[in-house]
Amino acid sequence: MLSGRRAVWMPAALLLRMRTEEKTSSWPGQARHAATGGILSPPQSPDIELRLPTRHHLPTMTIPNLITIARLIMVPIVIVMIMQQRWAAAFILFVVAGVSDGVDGFIARHFDMKSEFGAYIDPIADKALLVSIYVALAVVGAIPSWLAIVVVSRDAMIVAAVLLSWVMSRPVEIKPILLSKLNTAAQIGFAAFALAANAYGVELAGFEDIAMLAVATLTVASAGAYLGGWLRHMAA
Repeated sequence: MLSGRRAVWMPAALLLRMRTEEKTSSWPGQARHAATGGILSPPQSPDIELRLPTRHHLPTMTIPNLITIARLIMVPIVIVMIMQQRWAAAFILFVVAGVSDGVDGFIARHFDMKSEFGAYIDPIADKALLVSIYVALAVVGAIPSWLAIVVVSRDAMIVAAVLLSWVMSRPVEIKPILLSKLNTAAQIGFAAFALAANAYGVELAGFEDIAMLAVATLTVASAGAYLGGWLRHMAA
């Protein structure tokens, strides 16, 4: 009987002690920590606040963002079409992707649907499509491999520079410049020409060599412009 009474009395005393210390303690959880003999971890500062993810912090799935994601999904499909040399399908998908790029930009600007997520995902989708197409075209022998290496190296250099500046706590913002826009237009135009030439037998005497030279020149020039800006930023 005595052991039974102690079994009831001890938890009650422990509960009373915890309540008393909670009223006098200025730290949340300090009373429970003391009452249990230090079993619990030390209390945290009251300034620390744990927040669960909310809908406000999630990317906004606007119509332009959905179109951009759809364009990103097209990338592996286009690559498969090129590797299987189904040129007409690859060309049509490339045109659809290009049109979608203009459509999502128009909707975002004119219907107030711009978002931070869209600002990041849109150039990623564009570069993923272009770089993948140049690599695939080089693999199947539709374009010289050196041209694909130039295109890929330029984008890899820019990504590496951005990551290095971030690691060194000197983040740099890459803004599109006129030379970069001309380079992108040239790359898109030549990729479309290469796909159409294989799909529909389009041949323009001497145009291919001139177009390749223009793409390579603009690619190297835009890479140099970005590199110069990055070096000035890091030296400032």
